[in-house]
Amino acid sequence: MATDKLAQLKSSVAGLNIISEYEKNGFVNLVARYLSGEAQQVEWSKIQTPTDKVVVPYDSLASIPEDPAETKKILDKLVVLKLNGGLGTTMGCTGPKSVIEVRNGLTFLDLIVIQIEHLKTKYGCNVPLLLMNSFNTHDDTLRIVEKYTNSKIQIHTFNQSKYPRLVADDFVPFPCKGKTDKDGWYPPGHGDVFPSLMNSGKLESLISQGKEYVFVANSDNLGAIVDLKILNHLIQNKNEYCMEVTPKTLADVKGGTLISYEGKVQLLEIAQVPDQHVNEFKSIEKFKIFNTNNLWVNLKAIKRLVEADALKMEIIPNPKEVDGVKVLQLETAAGAAIRFFDQAIGINVPRSRFLPVKASSDLLLVQSDLYTLADGFVTRNPARTNPANPSIELGPEFKKVADFLSRCKSIPSIIQLDSLKVTGDVWFGANITLKGKVTVAAKPGVKLEIPDGAVLENKQINGPEDL
Repeated sequence: MATDKLAQLKSSVAGLNIISEYEKNGFVNLVARYLSGEAQQVEWSKIQTPTDKVVVPYDSLASIPEDPAETKKILDKLVVLKLNGGLGTTMGCTGPKSVIEVRNGLTFLDLIVIQIEHLKTKYGCNVPLLLMNSFNTHDDTLRIVEKYTNSKIQIHTFNQSKYPRLVADDFVPFPCKGKTDKDGWYPPGHGDVFPSLMNSGKLESLISQGKEYVFVANSDNLGAIVDLKILNHLIQNKNEYCMEVTPKTLADVKGGTLISYEGKVQLLEIAQVPDQHVNEFKSIEKFKIFNTNNLWVNLKAIKRLVEADALKMEIIPNPKEVDGVKVLQLETAAGAAIRFFDQAIGINVPRSRFLPVKASSDLLLVQSDLYTLADGFVTRNPARTNPANPSIELGPEFKKVADFLSRCKSIPSIIQLDSLKVTGDVWFGANITLKGKVTVAAKPGVKLEIPDGAVLENKQINGPEDL
């Protein structure tokens, strides 16, 4: 049955001339692997906790050379690649998520460019910036990047693959059934970064310029900055791949973790966990670390493995519904490639290297006095004594960035905040201070305004009478 489906699929895909031969082949191979039912689950009894040799503690890394000329040599081997395929739709924005303003009117992309310019100014190094777009973000990104034409750094863009969505009931590509607009297609996850980097011609070009490592990170992770100690460690120890992991809190229970499995380091994702072990996977006793998706990878190793078609990352089936039709997207994740590289390691990094902005509640954290901004780097304010960030829950009225910003005259001070929960039609005035545990819950149909200068400490506010 699977072979019939595959033969039919091949002939359908052959006629989709909007995509390249690379993309057609990559897609057919992915579906063939999926249909063959490759084992996705791991044998639970074989899982071992990685040692410090495999997941290296950050504090054990050697310090970087004192001599700036030596530092320049290390940095000249590096390329920074940001995964820029995501749209800001969940936060109510149109266009690439990387152009949401994060702080002082600067976007994620502005901060990334400023950080790399700062390295160039300080060390005289040449660290190119690559943006991997999807067909959803490509046109907008090209327009946005024009504003950096006078920047001191090289900025390159390339696209990840474009694959047709599969109609779930008969496995025919959606575009072959007349769905030829954007909704007929999908970008197949960031595991596609390796073949796309190769197919774009960028990989060859970077290797020929003497570049050795690429630092890959999500464009919305403000903590993913170039770290010289990590880069130096990889060069010294000839590690082909490094995943930054960080200690798990109860907020990160679904994140993938690193395990030792049959003598290799491997990423374990929740989807691969047998049902009876899911609670164990989510506990922070046995699996203490999770994947930040900050990855450091050797360029020549990527070339070797892509040419050998050896990167067979676990397939993540992602069912969707488009215009009432059930479709399937097959995706892969870049972190799952770790087991194919030689001398692959994890490094257990400080939590400060994982500062993603996925929702307005995250935006509140990074725009507040909890963080400061200098040279494009967003740094935790030392005045905060609690190592954990406050937990923040904002109601649906704050979901869109524009609504969040219009409901706050200025961002409250939260250095001494433990938790904040806001529900209903709430508006914050200017210069408000929040401390301890604060809950603000407007009654249905009532507009609740917190006045300028209010100090709320360990309070539950349900109406003006509580202020």
